[in-house]
Amino acid sequence: MSRSLSLDRLRPCLEGIVPSGIATCGVDGMPNITYVSQLMYVDPEHVALSFQFFNKTRENILANPVATVLMMDPDTAARYRLTIRYLRTETEGPLFERMKAKLAGIASHEGMSDVFRLLGADVYRVQGIEAVPGRELPPVAGGPALLPALRRSVDALAECQSMEALIDSFCTCLTRHFDLQYQMLLMADEAAGRLYIVASRGYAQSGAGAEIPFGVGVIGVAARERVPIRIMYPATEYAYSRMLRDQAAAGGLAERLETTIPLPGLPAPASQLAVPIMAGRRLVAVAYVESQRECHFGYDLEDALVALGATLGLSMAACLCVEAAEGAAAEPEEAAVAAVPAGDAVRVRHYARDGSVFLGDDYLIKGVAGAILWRLLNDHQRTGRSLFSNRELRLDPALGLPEVADNLEARLILLQRRLRDRCDWLGIEKTGRGRFRLDLTRPVTLHAEETG
Repeated sequence: MSRSLSLDRLRPCLEGIVPSGIATCGVDGMPNITYVSQLMYVDPEHVALSFQFFNKTRENILANPVATVLMMDPDTAARYRLTIRYLRTETEGPLFERMKAKLAGIASHEGMSDVFRLLGADVYRVQGIEAVPGRELPPVAGGPALLPALRRSVDALAECQSMEALIDSFCTCLTRHFDLQYQMLLMADEAAGRLYIVASRGYAQSGAGAEIPFGVGVIGVAARERVPIRIMYPATEYAYSRMLRDQAAAGGLAERLETTIPLPGLPAPASQLAVPIMAGRRLVAVAYVESQRECHFGYDLEDALVALGATLGLSMAACLCVEAAEGAAAEPEEAAVAAVPAGDAVRVRHYARDGSVFLGDDYLIKGVAGAILWRLLNDHQRTGRSLFSNRELRLDPALGLPEVADNLEARLILLQRRLRDRCDWLGIEKTGRGRFRLDLTRPVTLHAEETG
Protein backbone atom coordinates (compact mmCIF):
# COMPACT_ATOMS: atom_id res chain seq x y z
CA MET A 1 0.00 0.00 0.00
CA SER A 2 1.32 3.43 -0.88
CA ARG A 3 2.65 5.36 2.09
CA SER A 4 1.11 8.60 0.80
CA LEU A 5 -2.38 7.13 0.37
CA SER A 6 -4.71 5.82 3.03
CA LEU A 7 -8.40 5.05 3.37
CA ASP A 8 -8.74 7.86 5.88
CA ARG A 9 -7.64 10.37 3.24
CA LEU A 10 -9.89 8.83 0.59
CA ARG A 11 -13.14 8.61 2.53
CA PRO A 12 -14.99 11.03 0.20
CA CYS A 13 -14.69 8.30 -2.47
CA LEU A 14 -16.60 5.94 -0.18
CA GLU A 15 -19.78 7.99 0.22
CA GLY A 16 -21.67 6.25 -2.59
CA ILE A 17 -22.08 9.49 -4.54
CA VAL A 18 -20.19 8.03 -7.52
CA PRO A 19 -20.65 4.26 -8.01
CA SER A 20 -17.48 2.18 -7.78
CA GLY A 21 -16.50 -0.53 -10.22
CA ILE A 22 -15.36 -3.93 -8.97
CA ALA A 23 -13.42 -6.47 -11.01
CA THR A 24 -13.43 -10.15 -10.01
CA CYS A 25 -12.26 -13.37 -11.63
CA GLY A 26 -14.00 -16.73 -11.83
CA VAL A 27 -12.46 -20.15 -11.35
CA ASP A 28 -12.21 -20.48 -15.13
CA GLY A 29 -10.11 -17.31 -15.34
CA MET A 30 -12.90 -15.24 -16.89
CA PRO A 31 -12.94 -11.67 -15.51
CA ASN A 32 -16.13 -9.83 -14.58
CA ILE A 33 -16.61 -6.09 -14.02
CA THR A 34 -19.68 -4.49 -12.47
CA TYR A 35 -20.75 -1.39 -10.52
CA VAL A 36 -21.60 -1.67 -6.84
CA SER A 37 -24.27 0.32 -5.00
CA GLN A 38 -22.26 0.86 -1.86
CA LEU A 39 -18.57 0.80 -1.01
CA MET A 40 -18.28 1.88 2.62
CA TYR A 41 -15.43 2.80 4.93
CA VAL A 42 -15.13 0.47 7.94
CA ASP A 43 -11.75 1.41 9.43
CA PRO A 44 -8.27 2.37 8.12
CA GLU A 45 -7.70 -1.16 6.81
CA HIS A 46 -11.15 -2.42 5.78
CA VAL A 47 -14.04 -1.56 3.48
CA ALA A 48 -17.46 -3.14 3.06
CA LEU A 49 -19.41 -3.86 -0.13
CA SER A 50 -23.15 -4.31 -0.23
CA PHE A 51 -24.40 -7.83 -0.88
CA GLN A 52 -27.87 -7.53 -2.42
CA PHE A 53 -28.29 -10.57 -4.64
CA PHE A 54 -26.32 -13.62 -5.70
CA ASN A 55 -24.75 -12.60 -9.01
CA LYS A 56 -21.56 -13.27 -10.93
CA THR A 57 -19.54 -10.96 -8.67
CA ARG A 58 -20.73 -12.82 -5.60
CA GLU A 59 -20.02 -16.18 -7.20
CA ASN A 60 -16.50 -15.11 -8.17
CA ILE A 61 -15.67 -13.68 -4.74
CA LEU A 62 -16.67 -16.88 -2.97
CA ALA A 63 -14.43 -18.87 -5.33
CA ASN A 64 -11.58 -16.34 -5.60
CA PRO A 65 -11.59 -13.80 -2.70
CA VAL A 66 -9.32 -11.16 -4.29
CA ALA A 67 -10.85 -8.23 -6.24
CA THR A 68 -9.94 -4.82 -7.62
CA VAL A 69 -12.07 -1.71 -7.05
CA LEU A 70 -11.94 1.53 -9.06
CA MET A 71 -13.35 4.51 -7.16
CA MET A 72 -13.58 8.25 -7.78
CA ASP A 73 -13.54 11.34 -5.57
CA PRO A 74 -16.90 13.09 -6.24
CA ASP A 75 -15.37 16.57 -5.81
CA THR A 76 -12.04 16.33 -7.64
CA ALA A 77 -12.66 13.40 -10.05
CA ALA A 78 -9.41 11.83 -8.80
CA ARG A 79 -9.46 8.06 -9.28
CA TYR A 80 -7.96 5.34 -7.12
CA ARG A 81 -7.57 1.59 -7.44
CA LEU A 82 -7.92 -0.69 -4.43
CA THR A 83 -6.81 -4.31 -4.17
CA ILE A 84 -9.08 -6.00 -1.63
CA ARG A 85 -9.51 -9.46 -0.15
CA TYR A 86 -12.87 -10.84 1.03
CA LEU A 87 -13.05 -11.81 4.73
CA ARG A 88 -16.65 -12.33 5.81
CA THR A 89 -20.30 -11.30 5.43
CA GLU A 90 -22.22 -9.62 8.26
CA THR A 91 -26.02 -9.90 8.19
CA GLU A 92 -26.78 -8.03 11.42
CA GLY A 93 -25.19 -5.65 13.87
CA PRO A 94 -23.78 -2.10 13.69
CA LEU A 95 -21.99 -2.35 10.34
CA PHE A 96 -24.98 -3.98 8.65
CA GLU A 97 -27.37 -1.32 10.01
CA ARG A 98 -25.09 1.54 8.94
CA MET A 99 -24.89 0.17 5.41
CA LYS A 100 -28.62 -0.57 5.30
CA ALA A 101 -29.47 3.04 6.20
CA LYS A 102 -27.03 4.53 3.67
CA LEU A 103 -28.23 2.16 0.98
CA ALA A 104 -31.85 3.16 1.63
CA GLY A 105 -30.95 6.77 0.82
CA ILE A 106 -29.03 5.81 -2.32
CA ALA A 107 -31.88 3.57 -3.49
CA SER A 108 -34.44 6.32 -2.97
CA HIS A 109 -32.21 8.79 -4.81
CA GLU A 110 -31.92 6.41 -7.77
CA GLY A 111 -35.64 5.54 -7.73
CA MET A 112 -34.84 1.89 -6.97
CA SER A 113 -36.15 1.42 -3.42
CA ASP A 114 -37.85 -1.84 -4.43
CA VAL A 115 -34.62 -3.20 -5.93
CA PHE A 116 -31.92 -2.27 -3.41
CA ARG A 117 -32.47 -4.72 -0.55
CA LEU A 118 -29.41 -5.38 1.58
CA LEU A 119 -28.76 -9.05 2.32
CA GLY A 120 -25.38 -8.55 3.95
CA ALA A 121 -22.30 -6.38 4.33
CA ASP A 122 -19.26 -8.05 2.76
CA VAL A 123 -16.12 -7.06 4.65
CA TYR A 124 -12.79 -6.84 2.80
CA ARG A 125 -9.22 -6.13 3.88
CA VAL A 126 -7.51 -3.48 1.75
CA GLN A 127 -4.20 -4.86 0.50
CA GLY A 128 -3.18 -1.98 -1.73
CA ILE A 129 -4.10 1.54 -2.86
CA GLU A 130 -2.78 3.30 -5.94
CA ALA A 131 -3.68 6.55 -7.68
CA VAL A 132 -4.85 6.31 -11.28
CA PRO A 133 -3.28 9.02 -13.48
CA GLY A 134 -5.69 11.53 -14.99
CA ARG A 135 -6.99 15.08 -14.83
CA GLU A 136 -8.23 16.29 -11.47
CA LEU A 137 -10.06 19.33 -10.14
CA PRO A 138 -8.72 21.31 -7.18
CA PRO A 139 -10.10 20.34 -3.76
CA VAL A 140 -13.22 22.19 -2.65
CA ALA A 141 -13.41 23.44 0.94
CA GLY A 142 -16.88 23.86 2.41
CA GLY A 143 -18.49 24.31 5.79
CA PRO A 144 -16.86 25.31 9.08
CA ALA A 145 -13.35 24.24 10.04
CA LEU A 146 -14.16 21.20 12.16
CA LEU A 147 -11.17 21.02 14.50
CA PRO A 148 -11.53 24.63 15.71
CA ALA A 149 -15.29 24.06 16.02
CA LEU A 150 -14.68 20.95 18.09
CA ARG A 151 -12.19 22.68 20.37
CA ARG A 152 -14.49 25.65 21.01
CA SER A 153 -17.38 23.29 21.75
CA VAL A 154 -15.37 21.17 24.18
CA ASP A 155 -14.27 24.33 25.97
CA ALA A 156 -17.90 25.49 26.23
CA LEU A 157 -19.03 22.17 27.74
CA ALA A 158 -16.22 22.31 30.29
CA GLU A 159 -17.74 25.51 31.71
CA CYS A 160 -21.13 23.89 32.45
CA GLN A 161 -22.07 23.10 36.04
CA SER A 162 -25.50 21.49 35.59
CA MET A 163 -27.31 19.05 33.35
CA GLU A 164 -29.51 21.80 31.94
CA ALA A 165 -26.48 23.93 31.13
CA LEU A 166 -24.82 20.99 29.35
CA ILE A 167 -27.92 20.36 27.23
CA ASP A 168 -28.32 23.99 26.22
CA SER A 169 -24.58 24.54 25.62
CA PHE A 170 -24.33 21.45 23.41
CA CYS A 171 -27.23 22.58 21.22
CA THR A 172 -25.84 26.10 21.02
CA CYS A 173 -22.44 24.76 19.93
CA LEU A 174 -24.00 22.70 17.14
CA THR A 175 -25.67 25.84 15.83
CA ARG A 176 -22.91 28.38 16.43
CA HIS A 177 -19.75 26.41 15.69
CA PHE A 178 -20.92 23.67 13.30
CA ASP A 179 -23.71 25.59 11.53
CA LEU A 180 -26.20 22.75 12.16
CA GLN A 181 -29.57 24.46 12.15
CA TYR A 182 -31.91 21.47 12.56
CA GLN A 183 -31.13 19.32 15.57
CA MET A 184 -32.50 17.30 18.47
CA LEU A 185 -31.02 15.87 21.66
CA LEU A 186 -32.78 12.82 23.04
CA MET A 187 -32.09 11.25 26.44
CA ALA A 188 -32.03 7.48 26.68
CA ASP A 189 -34.34 5.42 28.89
CA GLU A 190 -32.63 2.06 28.54
CA ALA A 191 -35.07 0.24 30.84
CA ALA A 192 -37.98 1.23 28.59
CA GLY A 193 -35.98 0.93 25.36
CA ARG A 194 -36.90 4.48 24.32
CA LEU A 195 -35.47 7.95 23.81
CA TYR A 196 -37.23 11.21 24.66
CA ILE A 197 -36.51 14.69 23.33
CA VAL A 198 -35.18 17.17 25.88
CA ALA A 199 -34.02 19.85 23.44
CA SER A 200 -34.32 20.80 19.79
CA ARG A 201 -33.38 23.74 17.58
CA GLY A 202 -34.64 25.03 14.24
CA TYR A 203 -38.24 23.82 14.45
CA ALA A 204 -41.54 25.61 15.09
CA GLN A 205 -42.32 23.21 17.96
CA SER A 206 -39.75 21.92 20.46
CA GLY A 207 -41.22 18.42 20.67
CA ALA A 208 -40.07 18.11 24.30
CA GLY A 209 -41.18 14.71 25.55
CA ALA A 210 -41.65 13.13 22.11
CA GLU A 211 -40.41 9.54 22.13
CA ILE A 212 -38.61 7.25 19.70
CA PRO A 213 -38.22 3.51 20.40
CA PHE A 214 -34.82 1.89 20.12
CA GLY A 215 -34.36 0.40 16.66
CA VAL A 216 -36.78 2.74 14.86
CA GLY A 217 -35.37 5.03 12.18
CA VAL A 218 -31.97 6.70 12.12
CA ILE A 219 -32.13 7.77 15.78
CA GLY A 220 -33.47 4.50 17.14
CA VAL A 221 -30.96 2.37 15.22
CA ALA A 222 -28.08 4.56 16.43
CA ALA A 223 -29.31 4.00 20.00
CA ARG A 224 -29.74 0.25 19.64
CA GLU A 225 -26.44 -0.38 17.85
CA ARG A 226 -24.40 2.33 19.67
CA VAL A 227 -22.94 3.57 16.38
CA PRO A 228 -23.45 6.70 14.25
CA ILE A 229 -26.01 6.31 11.46
CA ARG A 230 -25.68 8.68 8.51
CA ILE A 231 -27.88 8.99 5.40
CA MET A 232 -26.89 11.18 2.46
CA TYR A 233 -30.15 11.24 0.50
CA PRO A 234 -33.89 11.30 1.31
CA ALA A 235 -34.93 7.85 2.55
CA THR A 236 -38.67 7.20 2.76
CA GLU A 237 -38.38 4.24 5.10
CA TYR A 238 -36.49 6.43 7.59
CA ALA A 239 -39.04 9.29 7.55
CA TYR A 240 -40.16 9.69 11.18
CA SER A 241 -43.34 11.62 10.46
CA ARG A 242 -44.85 8.67 8.61
CA MET A 243 -43.17 5.77 10.39
CA LEU A 244 -43.98 6.71 13.98
CA ARG A 245 -47.55 7.70 13.22
CA ASP A 246 -48.14 4.34 11.54
CA GLN A 247 -46.62 2.62 14.56
CA ALA A 248 -48.79 4.60 16.97
CA ALA A 249 -51.94 3.85 14.99
CA ALA A 250 -51.20 0.12 15.05
CA GLY A 251 -50.03 -0.06 18.66
CA GLY A 252 -53.32 -0.09 20.58
CA LEU A 253 -53.86 1.70 23.88
CA ALA A 254 -50.20 1.77 24.87
CA GLU A 255 -49.27 3.69 21.73
CA ARG A 256 -52.50 5.55 20.94
CA LEU A 257 -52.23 8.69 18.88
CA GLU A 258 -53.72 11.02 21.46
CA THR A 259 -50.81 10.25 23.82
CA THR A 260 -48.09 10.72 21.20
CA ILE A 261 -46.27 14.06 21.25
CA PRO A 262 -45.59 15.05 17.61
CA LEU A 263 -41.96 14.85 16.64
CA PRO A 264 -40.34 18.00 15.30
CA GLY A 265 -38.33 17.62 12.15
CA LEU A 266 -38.13 18.34 8.46
CA PRO A 267 -40.93 16.67 6.48
CA ALA A 268 -38.44 15.14 4.01
CA PRO A 269 -34.83 15.54 5.18
CA ALA A 270 -32.23 15.09 2.45
CA SER A 271 -29.39 14.30 4.87
CA GLN A 272 -29.56 12.76 8.35
CA LEU A 273 -27.00 11.94 11.04
CA ALA A 274 -27.60 10.38 14.46
CA VAL A 275 -24.74 10.04 16.94
CA PRO A 276 -25.00 8.02 20.19
CA ILE A 277 -23.80 9.88 23.29
CA MET A 278 -21.93 7.40 25.47
CA ALA A 279 -20.51 7.47 29.00
CA GLY A 280 -18.16 4.52 28.81
CA ARG A 281 -20.36 1.63 27.69
CA ARG A 282 -23.59 3.25 28.85
CA LEU A 283 -25.87 5.01 26.38
CA VAL A 284 -26.81 8.43 27.76
CA ALA A 285 -28.43 10.14 24.78
CA VAL A 286 -28.53 10.49 21.00
CA ALA A 287 -27.79 13.67 19.06
CA TYR A 288 -29.59 14.03 15.74
CA VAL A 289 -29.04 16.58 12.96
CA GLU A 290 -30.68 16.87 9.56
CA SER A 291 -30.55 19.07 6.48
CA GLN A 292 -32.57 19.92 3.40
CA ARG A 293 -29.41 19.50 1.30
CA GLU A 294 -28.29 16.15 -0.07
CA CYS A 295 -24.82 14.86 0.86
CA HIS A 296 -24.54 17.55 3.53
CA PHE A 297 -22.94 15.47 6.31
CA GLY A 298 -19.63 13.77 5.63
CA TYR A 299 -17.30 11.43 7.48
CA ASP A 300 -15.32 14.30 9.00
CA LEU A 301 -18.41 15.89 10.56
CA GLU A 302 -19.45 12.46 11.84
CA ASP A 303 -16.02 12.07 13.48
CA ALA A 304 -16.22 15.53 15.05
CA LEU A 305 -19.69 14.92 16.53
CA VAL A 306 -18.64 11.51 17.86
CA ALA A 307 -15.70 13.18 19.65
CA LEU A 308 -17.92 15.98 20.97
CA GLY A 309 -20.52 13.42 22.02
CA ALA A 310 -17.91 11.54 24.05
CA THR A 311 -17.15 14.73 25.97
CA LEU A 312 -20.85 15.43 26.48
CA GLY A 313 -21.57 11.88 27.66
CA LEU A 314 -18.83 11.87 30.29
CA SER A 315 -19.79 15.38 31.40
CA MET A 316 -23.42 14.34 31.76
CA ALA A 317 -22.48 11.25 33.77
CA ALA A 318 -20.28 13.31 36.09
CA CYS A 319 -22.96 15.98 36.46
CA LEU A 320 -25.61 13.40 37.34
CA CYS A 321 -23.36 11.90 40.01
CA VAL A 322 -22.71 15.30 41.56
CA GLU A 323 -26.36 16.35 41.49
CA ALA A 324 -27.48 13.01 42.91
CA ALA A 325 -24.96 13.24 45.77
CA GLU A 326 -25.83 16.85 46.61
CA GLY A 327 -29.53 16.23 46.25
CA ALA A 328 -29.42 13.18 48.52
CA ALA A 329 -29.05 15.40 51.57
CA ALA A 330 -31.52 18.08 50.43
CA GLU A 331 -34.84 18.25 52.24
CA PRO A 332 -37.86 20.38 51.27
CA GLU A 333 -37.60 23.94 52.52
CA GLU A 334 -39.95 25.04 55.24
CA ALA A 335 -42.80 27.01 53.71
CA ALA A 336 -46.22 28.19 54.64
CA VAL A 337 -49.22 26.64 53.00
CA ALA A 338 -49.68 28.26 49.61
CA ALA A 339 -52.74 30.31 48.89
CA VAL A 340 -55.44 28.57 46.87
CA PRO A 341 -55.13 29.71 43.22
CA ALA A 342 -58.04 31.68 41.82
CA GLY A 343 -59.95 31.09 38.60
CA ASP A 344 -61.76 28.19 37.00
CA ALA A 345 -60.48 24.78 38.01
CA VAL A 346 -58.67 22.65 35.41
CA ARG A 347 -59.47 18.95 35.32
CA VAL A 348 -56.24 16.92 35.44
CA ARG A 349 -56.47 13.23 34.53
CA HIS A 350 -53.86 10.57 35.21
CA TYR A 351 -53.71 7.05 33.76
CA ALA A 352 -51.61 4.71 35.89
CA ARG A 353 -51.10 2.21 33.06
CA ASP A 354 -48.55 4.46 31.35
CA GLY A 355 -48.30 7.51 33.61
CA SER A 356 -50.02 9.73 31.05
CA VAL A 357 -51.38 13.09 32.23
CA PHE A 358 -54.07 15.19 30.53
CA LEU A 359 -54.78 18.86 31.26
CA GLY A 360 -58.43 19.07 30.44
CA ASP A 361 -58.71 17.17 27.16
CA ASP A 362 -55.14 17.96 26.08
CA TYR A 363 -52.48 15.32 26.44
CA LEU A 364 -49.40 16.56 28.30
CA ILE A 365 -46.90 13.80 29.05
CA LYS A 366 -46.54 10.20 30.19
CA GLY A 367 -44.06 7.80 31.76
CA VAL A 368 -41.89 8.74 34.72
CA ALA A 369 -42.27 12.47 34.03
CA GLY A 370 -46.06 12.07 34.13
CA ALA A 371 -45.87 10.12 37.38
CA ILE A 372 -43.69 12.86 38.91
CA LEU A 373 -46.15 15.61 37.98
CA TRP A 374 -49.08 13.60 39.36
CA ARG A 375 -47.21 13.11 42.65
CA LEU A 376 -46.45 16.85 42.91
CA LEU A 377 -50.03 17.90 42.18
CA ASN A 378 -51.41 15.44 44.74
CA ASP A 379 -49.01 16.63 47.44
CA HIS A 380 -49.84 20.26 46.64
CA GLN A 381 -53.58 19.65 46.80
CA ARG A 382 -53.33 17.64 50.01
CA THR A 383 -50.90 19.83 51.98
CA GLY A 384 -50.49 23.06 50.02
CA ARG A 385 -46.79 22.37 49.47
CA SER A 386 -44.99 23.99 46.58
CA LEU A 387 -41.34 23.24 47.45
CA PHE A 388 -39.88 19.78 46.81
CA SER A 389 -36.55 17.94 46.70
CA ASN A 390 -35.07 15.44 44.28
CA ARG A 391 -34.26 13.20 47.22
CA GLU A 392 -37.89 12.60 48.14
CA LEU A 393 -38.69 11.69 44.55
CA ARG A 394 -35.86 9.17 44.47
CA LEU A 395 -37.19 7.58 47.65
CA ASP A 396 -40.74 7.22 46.28
CA PRO A 397 -41.13 3.68 44.82
CA ALA A 398 -44.41 4.65 43.14
CA LEU A 399 -42.55 6.73 40.55
CA GLY A 400 -40.85 3.70 39.03
CA LEU A 401 -37.38 5.24 38.82
CA PRO A 402 -34.71 2.66 37.92
CA GLU A 403 -32.33 1.82 40.75
CA VAL A 404 -29.29 2.59 38.58
CA ALA A 405 -28.87 5.68 36.40
CA ASP A 406 -32.35 7.09 37.03
CA ASN A 407 -31.68 10.31 35.04
CA LEU A 408 -34.01 12.16 37.39
CA GLU A 409 -32.45 15.53 36.55
CA ALA A 410 -33.06 15.02 32.85
CA ARG A 411 -36.66 13.94 33.50
CA LEU A 412 -37.31 17.10 35.51
CA ILE A 413 -35.80 19.20 32.71
CA LEU A 414 -38.08 17.41 30.25
CA LEU A 415 -41.15 18.04 32.43
CA GLN A 416 -40.21 21.70 32.88
CA ARG A 417 -39.85 22.25 29.12
CA ARG A 418 -43.00 20.34 28.23
CA LEU A 419 -45.01 22.46 30.67
CA ARG A 420 -43.55 25.63 29.16
CA ASP A 421 -44.65 24.43 25.73
CA ARG A 422 -48.21 23.56 26.73
CA CYS A 423 -49.53 25.94 29.43
CA ASP A 424 -48.89 29.23 31.16
CA TRP A 425 -50.46 28.44 34.53
CA LEU A 426 -48.47 25.38 35.62
CA GLY A 427 -44.72 24.88 35.80
CA ILE A 428 -41.72 23.78 37.82
CA GLU A 429 -38.60 25.85 38.49
CA LYS A 430 -35.28 24.86 40.00
CA THR A 431 -34.54 26.67 43.26
CA GLY A 432 -31.12 25.15 44.04
CA ARG A 433 -29.15 21.91 43.97
CA GLY A 434 -31.64 19.11 44.40
CA ARG A 435 -34.57 21.49 44.99
CA PHE A 436 -37.41 22.83 42.86
CA ARG A 437 -40.73 24.65 43.12
CA LEU A 438 -44.16 23.84 41.71
CA ASP A 439 -45.83 26.99 40.33
CA LEU A 440 -49.61 26.78 40.08
CA THR A 441 -51.79 29.79 39.31
CA ARG A 442 -55.11 28.01 38.70
CA PRO A 443 -56.95 25.48 40.86
CA VAL A 444 -57.07 21.88 39.68
CA THR A 445 -59.30 18.87 40.20
CA LEU A 446 -57.44 15.57 40.11
CA HIS A 447 -58.92 12.42 38.57
CA ALA A 448 -57.21 9.04 38.69
CA GLU A 449 -58.63 7.17 35.69
CA GLU A 450 -59.12 3.45 35.26
CA THR A 451 -56.01 1.46 34.38
CA GLY A 452 -57.68 -0.94 31.98
